Amino acid sequence: MNTLLDPARLLADNANLLLTALVFLASASLAFGVMATVRVRGAVKRRAAGISADVGDVGESNSLRDSGIRVAQRLLEYTTRHYSSVDDGNMKMLRRRMVQAGIFDPRAVGFYFLARAGLAVALAAAAFISVPLLLSAGRSTFWLAVGLAGIFGYLAPTFYLSRLTAARQREYRSGFPDFMDLLVVCADAGLSMEASLERIGRELGDSYPTLTANIHMTNLEVRAGRSLNEALQHFSDRLGLEEVRSFATLIEQSIELGSSITDALRVYSEDMRHKRLSKAEEKAYSLPAKLSLPLMLCIFPVLFVVILLPVIVRLKMGAY
Repeated sequence: MNTLLDPARLLADNANLLLTALVFLASASLAFGVMATVRVRGAVKRRAAGISADVGDVGESNSLRDSGIRVAQRLLEYTTRHYSSVDDGNMKMLRRRMVQAGIFDPRAVGFYFLARAGLAVALAAAAFISVPLLLSAGRSTFWLAVGLAGIFGYLAPTFYLSRLTAARQREYRSGFPDFMDLLVVCADAGLSMEASLERIGRELGDSYPTLTANIHMTNLEVRAGRSLNEALQHFSDRLGLEEVRSFATLIEQSIELGSSITDALRVYSEDMRHKRLSKAEEKAYSLPAKLSLPLMLCIFPVLFVVILLPVIVRLKMGAY
């Protein structure tokens, strides 16, 4: 009888320990269940993401941001396809200007026309809202301001492209004489034209990065199997300088006639050096004519005031 009562007494004595063990088992079971559920859901999400990436639009987010991005991408693709099929003179000139500005993205034409239309509408709408709040203008002045804002937004991408092209051409024009001098040195050292271009590209990398990038593209075209004449013609088209076109024509004629490229490069380099000196002299000679207007507007009135003011003060003081 005592042996039967011992387990019950033991359980009664260790009730707290038993309760703690049961609570621990329940918490561990709950934690393991939650972890298993989260792990299974994560695996399902990863599989669904992989299936959506393979299938296409299945499983894509339908948020407003994602929908706007998809609409913008489709609009850009449609604009790019439409203007890439157009092959008239204006489109060729626009693509050439973008290449000269350093924009090689095939979607650049679509970006350009979308930016022009978007800026025109956005600035016109901003003027439509802000002009009545800032100015108390008449109806005709209001519509004039809205029209001018729209025209400015329409022409802003063109102005930006022109400034970008002009900045790059200034770098090309200042770096091309150094390019010619290094090319003459490489030719005198016995290097071929391809090896000379590669060497010059390494030397001019820090001083003229955009010119170096165009030289590197020319090297890649030659390595891809294009002839040296075609690669140099494309090089001149990308730079957009008359000196570079003359250089490409010189190399082409030297190869066709079999004459010495080194002698031709030396003569052309000296000619370019004389042209550079002539341009510097022309700017120096035109400087007095350009300074006459600032002198008349800024310096001469100050001199007249300094000279005549004491006389006027003495006259006034003597009169009193």
